[in-house]
Amino acid sequence: MLSHLRPALVLFALLSALTGIAYPLLVTGVAQLAFPWQANGSLIEREGRIAGSALIGQAFADPKHFWSRPSATGPVPYNAANSGGSNLGPGNPALHEAVTQRIAVLRAADPGNTLPVPADLVTASASGLDPHISRAAADYQAARVARARGLPEARVRELIEAHTEGARLGFLGEPRVNVLALNLALDALPPPPLVGRSAPP
Repeated sequence: MLSHLRPALVLFALLSALTGIAYPLLVTGVAQLAFPWQANGSLIEREGRIAGSALIGQAFADPKHFWSRPSATGPVPYNAANSGGSNLGPGNPALHEAVTQRIAVLRAADPGNTLPVPADLVTASASGLDPHISRAAADYQAARVARARGLPEARVRELIEAHTEGARLGFLGEPRVNVLALNLALDALPPPPLVGRSAPP
């Protein structure tokens, strides 16, 4: 019996070492050498602190920031440990109610905006973690953000243009904007001058 058991144990140990130790170490090493930023989570740092990941969206509600696409993850939005969509079909009353409420919030935040609300601002992605919005969704919010920050709208649109990513490989997908990167760029701008006020002594 031992003569039959020994080869099985040896093979088990060899395969465990190969697939459980050697292969993961090899893949990790190659990834760290060739793609260190991506391999470590595509983390975005500002002033020595991690602000988030370029691959995972965040919820923004301040009028001074661009708002992300809705997230259907639970128990909180953009929960990377619980990725998934709402699975609500287009004829589901719950989806209709959610979209209606989201449109109302967008309209209330920018009453003078009569542009059509882009679909990605009121519908969640299949993953619930999408860090990007469409160029149309960014342009839709430009006037509100500029007004809330006291900036010229043209300056805000310049930032949108600078942070617009083209289609992958030139033909896959549509132009998109990473919301976190755009908001961090906005936060890095110097505050607008105080018009009509004297400078502090």
